[in-house]
Amino acid sequence: MDLLKSFFLQGGFSGEEAEQITGYFTLKHFRKGDFFAEEGKTSTHLGFIESGFFQYFINLDGEEKTTYSLGANNLIASLVSFIKQVPSKENIRAIVDSSTWIINKNDFKKLQQTIPSFKDYYIGLLEWQICCIEESRLDGIMLSAGQRYEKMLFKEPELIQQIPVQYLASIIGVTPRHLSRIRNNLRLAN
Repeated sequence: MDLLKSFFLQGGFSGEEAEQITGYFTLKHFRKGDFFAEEGKTSTHLGFIESGFFQYFINLDGEEKTTYSLGANNLIASLVSFIKQVPSKENIRAIVDSSTWIINKNDFKKLQQTIPSFKDYYIGLLEWQICCIEESRLDGIMLSAGQRYEKMLFKEPELIQQIPVQYLASIIGVTPRHLSRIRNNLRLAN
């Protein structure tokens, strides 16, 4: 719980507020392959990853397409499903054994009513997420696969070191073989 409390302290909450917020969360362990969210099921939880790694993916024409991956010290949710309480269009699966602090939708709403600054914090998170989604969408149109990889390398180097190659390639929109060529070309250029 110390990592979760520290996360909220770094978010600008007082010690008392952080303590109150973390009281709404419960620890859940996910084994490799367990789902945090599943396509077709409504996501009722938001989480904070204490340890481990999760893959966001969709099934497209019988093939898994990784859309994102997250590691420790990050919030995790099938956001549209959680906010709107509709069936998820994506899957979120533990890639390794993972520990996550989770909060259900009702308690999440209570937090917004109980701690006014939490609602402001939540709005800030949503605004940040909207900006990330727009940037990702534009990158997918405007940047080559190599440029998308270089951008990830610059912005999220720790993520690139942790993500298995097949997931990283899927996020960038190429085959693992093509990603190897991109990496080799970058090594030769440097």
